[in-house]
Amino acid sequence: MIRNIAQKIKLFSSPRKEFYLFLRALFNSTPNNLKLYETALTHRSASKTDSQGNWVNNERLEYLGDAILGAVIAEFLYNRFPNMDEGFLTQMRSKLVNRSFLTELTFQIGLNYYIQSNTNNTKENSHIYGDALEAIIGALYLDKGYQVTRQFIIRKLLLQQVNLDEIQHTNTNYKSQLIEWSQKNKNDVDFETVEKTTSDSRQPLFQSTITVNSQLVGKGQGASKKEAQQNASKEALAKLDQLDV
Repeated sequence: MIRNIAQKIKLFSSPRKEFYLFLRALFNSTPNNLKLYETALTHRSASKTDSQGNWVNNERLEYLGDAILGAVIAEFLYNRFPNMDEGFLTQMRSKLVNRSFLTELTFQIGLNYYIQSNTNNTKENSHIYGDALEAIIGALYLDKGYQVTRQFIIRKLLLQQVNLDEIQHTNTNYKSQLIEWSQKNKNDVDFETVEKTTSDSRQPLFQSTITVNSQLVGKGQGASKKEAQQNASKEALAKLDQLDV
């Protein structure tokens, strides 16, 4: 007990106090392992080394959080829409775990302020923020267990931050929209996606360009070919005044 009191005194006399209080308010639960959450918000471009010389960043926690988030959202949608088929549920889940959507959530809850990164990526073209949200979910799961994590995702994110009716009627598959538009209007659409070299060699970056009838209409970047093509398609649709939002 004396040791716990000493740890709390040390915590509240350190610069980590603000971060601790932020997490407590965010989760509606007292965090136990603050270092775990700090790791969750450390992008690989800002990786640190532990006492054994191993690189420490949020990639493993992101992997874990992605699985937890997907499971909770799947259960939530299953219960929320009891009369809808598998196709609808899959599409809704895809919209809710979309990187752009997770990035918006990250900013809405203020988590972006605490992310450690040495990249120059912006909110519009970066996956860092969405990855950090998944990583913090992974950290919460390890620190507090499944039920606390489930409550956070449902109560704090899905019920407070998400308009399900709006999401339901929004088509975020921009590439699909663009292809449908091209077929309807008999236009030739070509995608060219290449991997770019970055200052952080461990971080892949893809760049996609789209031409319609040999004219450039969209560019986009992403951590995967799919993400880059989606971002390029969104820009193309906006230029063609066909963005379905």
